[in-house]
Amino acid sequence: ALNNVSFEIKPGQHVALVGASGSGKTTVANLLLRFVQPDSGRIVVNDGDLELFPAEQWRSQVAWVSQSPYIFNTTITQNIRFSRPDASDAQVTAAALAAGAHNFIMQLPDGYQTVCGERGLRLSGGQIQRIALARGLLRDAPFLILDEPTSQLDPQNEAEIMSALNHLTQGRTV
Repeated sequence: ALNNVSFEIKPGQHVALVGASGSGKTTVANLLLRFVQPDSGRIVVNDGDLELFPAEQWRSQVAWVSQSPYIFNTTITQNIRFSRPDASDAQVTAAALAAGAHNFIMQLPDGYQTVCGERGLRLSGGQIQRIALARGLLRDAPFLILDEPTSQLDPQNEAEIMSALNHLTQGRTV
């Protein structure tokens, strides 16, 4: 999927990979997350080969928001807390506020205790994306990978989320 790709991301830097559908952007994210291994070449992190880091240790330093997030058949709170099981209710709410999810959550009959349904069956695509974004923000990792995090949002909501992300990602590598 990728040939002769080389780039550097410095700590704290925000980098956007832009290209046509199928050009390899998600493949780069999957390589950085160690979901797949490169057939050739290498990925270097802090002067060390990424392959030499234990995958779970590396992933503990990374928050990921997929373009097709998985929502579990459990409550909204538990779906957000999935990225950080020890998070308090206040931290979950703060992440939902930052992701622009709090208002729609509070309009649901059971608020944060609303069961989402398998794969978010009871939610819209935009609501699913906001919950996934809250999950990623709650993780509070130094490296954040966003794979089209606003793909399910209308232009106004996308602008709101991007504004919040610009503020919330200060000091993180994105």
